[in-house]
Amino acid sequence: MTRKHDNKPKRARSHSAKQGEKPAVRPAGKAASPTGKAARGGARGAGSRHGAGGSRRGELQPARQPEGARRPVHPSSAPATPRPCALCPAFGRCGGCSQLDVPYASQLAAKQQVVADLFSAMAPVEAVQPILGMDDPFHYRNKVISPYAPAKGRGKGKGRQTPVKVAPNGAGRSKPVKSAKDAAKLGRAGILTGMYETGSHRLIPTDTCAIENEVAKHVILAIRDIMARWGMEPYDEDAGTGFVRHAVVRVGHESGEVLVTVVTNGDEFPASKAFCRELARRVPAITTIVQNVNTRATNVILGEKERVLYGPGFILDTLCGLSFRISSQSFYQVNATQTEVLYDEAIRLAGLTGAETVIDAYCGTGTIGLVAAKRGAARVIGVDSVAAAIRDAANNARHNGIENAAFVAQDATQFMKELAASDERPEPLVLLMDPPRAGSTPAFLEAAAALAPERIVYISCNPCTQARDVRHLVKAGYEVRVVRPVDMFPHTDHVESIVMLEKRCENLSTTELRRGPRGGSRQASSGSVRNGPVGCFAERGLSEGLGITPRFDPEEPQQ
Repeated sequence: MTRKHDNKPKRARSHSAKQGEKPAVRPAGKAASPTGKAARGGARGAGSRHGAGGSRRGELQPARQPEGARRPVHPSSAPATPRPCALCPAFGRCGGCSQLDVPYASQLAAKQQVVADLFSAMAPVEAVQPILGMDDPFHYRNKVISPYAPAKGRGKGKGRQTPVKVAPNGAGRSKPVKSAKDAAKLGRAGILTGMYETGSHRLIPTDTCAIENEVAKHVILAIRDIMARWGMEPYDEDAGTGFVRHAVVRVGHESGEVLVTVVTNGDEFPASKAFCRELARRVPAITTIVQNVNTRATNVILGEKERVLYGPGFILDTLCGLSFRISSQSFYQVNATQTEVLYDEAIRLAGLTGAETVIDAYCGTGTIGLVAAKRGAARVIGVDSVAAAIRDAANNARHNGIENAAFVAQDATQFMKELAASDERPEPLVLLMDPPRAGSTPAFLEAAAALAPERIVYISCNPCTQARDVRHLVKAGYEVRVVRPVDMFPHTDHVESIVMLEKRCENLSTTELRRGPRGGSRQASSGSVRNGPVGCFAERGLSEGLGITPRFDPEEPQQ
């Protein structure tokens, strides 16, 4: 179903350092440049969910350390004064990447040490596997968000939007004509676009970026140039005036298709067809353009109202062999290359044989659960509290013809508590969990331990809270078998990690392990969640057997 594209972005490959060696992708002391060549002077001293331009997914935050753990050695924090860096003129000022001047091998080594220290009291040394980094750690961000703002000293606009007249030219096509009021050209220098300075709302203009997708960056700059040429005022957040607030650009990881969302401070978009034609002419890779209207005085980027200006309003992309439909509001991983690495490793650690029921807790749009459904799970039950995400998950399952996965719109903790309290539970059982940065809840972890899955695969964007939760599971009778750091956001302080735990079997017979905490017998390999305290699950598509059709009732009250 994916439409062909000539401008397919280069895929960055991932790598893992060999056991016992320093994680490295190039000779020490030489940092790679965006062109792939080693930069001189790589010695030190020279953001998702979503890294730079998004949420701080994976960033290490201070947290209470597990008992007995050594204090982690974090990668260097952002300096008080900017350091020069040949790879980026805005380095040290924008909030994008704090480690760009550090050789990539050193970044990986620091992140490896952070994770190793956090789990030193809970896992044997051999359980901590080498970090999975990238062979080409540049231009990996397939989603780019950029604000537009008037340059300092420019007069403030008097209305929410600047009118742009359209008149036919000799060829019968339309072209923009500025009114006399806008005769004084804005000029590119009058419109700022780039990244916000760390800890402020001051915009740092950038024409290049070492971690953003290059096609996406080209779109951002093309919009700025069209705005300057046509007299389209950028949004002034202090005055609440101007028209164009943000551009959000998504580039398909495999397909190369490009979705552009233009966020405006008003519903009416004068000359929108001419704008789309001009933007698509400048960046032929663009396949669809959407207008998002946000007139609120807020730092929230997207509003609720949208309309498609050009193309189908969505793009298609492939991740881990599955096809996903991505709209302007859809959640999709920022670094798709490393997402495949992360998911491949998580599924490998899950050890699926074709008999397991997999619970995908905090499933979001169901990406990893759907991968599990295709790669060895007998069936998958995904649960998340966000109804829109569950709808997307069910649609993604239908789009890929996956019938052994179902998704539930419910709080993950409540779901687990109800399932643990029921008389019959699925077996064999594997738990996949990928909670938000704050980690899971004690009640969730207690219910997980009561269900006694054969394996728990815990994915986290915050190893500090992950270590806290894993300690709870260890006390409940689990052992840490594998800890695998993954570098999802090179040149930042972010690191993700996967922990695989298995139930300790000392002094317990197989029969005892198959009983619930209150002695309730579990039907081996039944693969079902039956009626009883959780009878409502069957109504949500969790029917007995393997022929599960993903369903979601949008009218169902949320827990």
